[in-house]
Amino acid sequence: MNIPTSFSKLLQNGIGFAGFTLACTRPAAPPADAVPLLIERSRQSNAALMQGDIERYQALLTLAQDFTLMSPFGGEPSRGAPTPEGMQRLGRFFKNGTLEQELVHAYGSTDLVVLALIERTTAEVGGLPRQPWALRVTLVYRRDGRDWHLVHRHADPLVAGISLAEAAELGRREPTAK
Repeated sequence: MNIPTSFSKLLQNGIGFAGFTLACTRPAAPPADAVPLLIERSRQSNAALMQGDIERYQALLTLAQDFTLMSPFGGEPSRGAPTPEGMQRLGRFFKNGTLEQELVHAYGSTDLVVLALIERTTAEVGGLPRQPWALRVTLVYRRDGRDWHLVHRHADPLVAGISLAEAAELGRREPTAK
């Protein structure tokens, strides 16, 4: 049998298969304050963003270098932390907004925290008049030393739900050209 070297060494050191399996399937809990901290950090940073306050947003939240964004407008996911110019554009995209954040569920392990949220905003977005926006949001944070970096955000505007026919119509669409 060809056993990977690292696994073989674990067995030789007496951890045993049961201990190895348990270690792989039962992640340690995050630090006690991590989940509440990240829930509040998410609320404050996104509230600042809805005001167009990109400096406060950046002070509250660190985007990982390998950050992925699946925006509520669909299309190709963006990869990597935005450039300083991209962050300034992002700040100009939102104005005069308020945010209410509803926690659907939080999941945490030693080095990852996932938040499932509903974000309810009233804001000027992309030059449109101020209006309500509700998004279903998933945030994934990864621990980096003592801090947590946002590594993934996925948002969609389907809080109110759509019919099967509407979902099928969206699913049939061809990707738009870049």
